[in-house]
Parts: sequence; C-alpha cells; structure tokens
Amino acid sequence: MIFVSVGHQMPFDRMLALIEEWSGRHERSDVFAQIGESGFQTTRFETRQWLTPQEYRDRLERCTQFISHAGTGNIIQALGMGKPMLIFPRRADLHETRNDHQVGTARYFESRELLMAAYDAEGFRAALEGLEGFRPRARLGDYASEALTDRIRGFIGSVG
Repeated sequence: MIFVSVGHQMPFDRMLALIEEWSGRHERSDVFAQIGESGFQTTRFETRQWLTPQEYRDRLERCTQFISHAGTGNIIQALGMGKPMLIFPRRADLHETRNDHQVGTARYFESRELLMAAYDAEGFRAALEGLEGFRPRARLGDYASEALTDRIRGFIGSVG
C-alpha cells in the first residue's frame, strides 16, 4: 500500500493529481491519501481528510511506500521505520510557503540517500516510476528523537 500524506491547501492538489495520473496508468488501487484541507477529489484511490495520530501511525507502519511533503516530523517517523519515501516539498519560488525550509529538509535527507525527492512535476513523475525499486541507504534508529528533529530544524535553514 502506498500512503500519501499532505498537510493542507492547494499546493498539494498538484501532487495528488500527479499520483492520480500515475495510479491510473499503472492500474494501482492500493493508494491511500490523507488530503487535509485539500479539495482534491478522485475515484482512483481512497482519500480521507484527516487521520487520528494512531491511524496515521498504523497506515505508515503498513505501507510499502510513503509519499508526502517535506514535514520534518513525517520524514523522521518514516525514516525510523525504514520506509521508502518520496518527498515533494513546497517551494517559496512557487509562492507555496514563506521560505524553503521544506526544500532544505528534502535535500538534507536526499543527499544522504535516505529518501527520494522531486522539486517539480516532471521530477515527481519520474520519481514515482522509480519509487518501488528505491530502498533507503540506512534506517534511522531510536536516536531519531525530538533532539534530532530540533537539530535538523536548525540545520535546514542553511541547506540550499
């Protein structure tokens, strides 16, 4: 099962539409998306607006691939489980956020071969095609704690 989680609002409608296109081409019905405040609608896969924290963790534990924006908490949780992951960060140059903290987060982990990241629609399409064969180089151990999250938050501002 592919678990997709987006924060909210319209930047992620573009990501969800690309996943819908991909899942139709590959006849994949094993996609579940938490869509937050997005108005996205599809009949290709199951969606829900919000999950409880326990439902979120259960979906993450059961999935074989994880797709999300670059929320640090989401990434650390998935990396701790060793999940193959594709990240599509919000970008300031597309007026999707006030700064590029999500791009910095994605690049930080991508450079360590712990996840795949895409920064535009074409890159995302290509990454979707390769996600099934991707395996993270390592799994974050139990040290992926709040202290690590704080350290990363301090670091991502300097990643360009």
